[in-house]
Amino acid sequence: MLWASAFVVIRGLRDVLDPGPMAVGRLLVGSVVLSAIALGRRGWTRRLPRGRALVLIIGYGVLWFGIYTVAVNAAGRYLDAGTSAMLVNLAPIIVAVLAGTFLHEGFPRNLVLGLVIAFAGVAIIAGATATGQVRPTGVLLALAAAALYAVGVLLQKQALATVDPVTVTWLGALAGAVATLPFLPRLVSQAGENPWPVLPGVIFLGVFPTAIAFLLWTYALSKTSAGRMAASSYVVPGIAVLLSWIFLTEVPPVLSLVGGAVSLLGVAITRLGPRRRSAAVRTADRG
Repeated sequence: MLWASAFVVIRGLRDVLDPGPMAVGRLLVGSVVLSAIALGRRGWTRRLPRGRALVLIIGYGVLWFGIYTVAVNAAGRYLDAGTSAMLVNLAPIIVAVLAGTFLHEGFPRNLVLGLVIAFAGVAIIAGATATGQVRPTGVLLALAAAALYAVGVLLQKQALATVDPVTVTWLGALAGAVATLPFLPRLVSQAGENPWPVLPGVIFLGVFPTAIAFLLWTYALSKTSAGRMAASSYVVPGIAVLLSWIFLTEVPPVLSLVGGAVSLLGVAITRLGPRRRSAAVRTADRG
């Protein structure tokens, strides 16, 4: 729910706040909230990571919190909230490909079939660019954001092997905030020109889709696999389309909706496990 709402707020702020300033504002607010949570715990200094774990956290923070956020904000200038959410949530399929390549999980039949279907969906969405309803720049930015999201999940999952979820989220947000600090002067300027709705929008993005949502995500990720957690984002595009319709009175073009549905079907297929024979069949085989 919170991540879906982010696509709507980003879209709503597109005319008053540039992508970089929106990112640094969101991450600074989120970092303040997460710092209050992290520093309020006893023995927080003992939880600070070192070595490889710290590098992983900084890496995922810069890529996912930092560059990803700028890319998503930029995509929101060209795409409606629903189309942007559908493209970004191709990330689970990228997670599956990266896991198959670098974690040696292989490429089972369901993964290959899902890849083909998902990319067919992207092709359908891209077809909407010919009508002028979807801009190709937005498609490319959203796909880049999906790739950053996927890499961030894998780095974050590895960091969680030795570091607790609160610390991982907190330091990741700080790393992203530092990476986007060059946009701070522009944020101050644009917030001064349009304090409403810039300030409420940035505060909402920082508190809810950033601090709270990422903290919940990281805790859940520490309890399950990266692939299964990434698959939970299937519901984000549907919620984003609904919220966008309610608050912005915009609905993705029909071709984008069809392409998004096909892509998410492909993503779902990649997460299916191998078929297993029923117990009855196994019993009959033994007989």
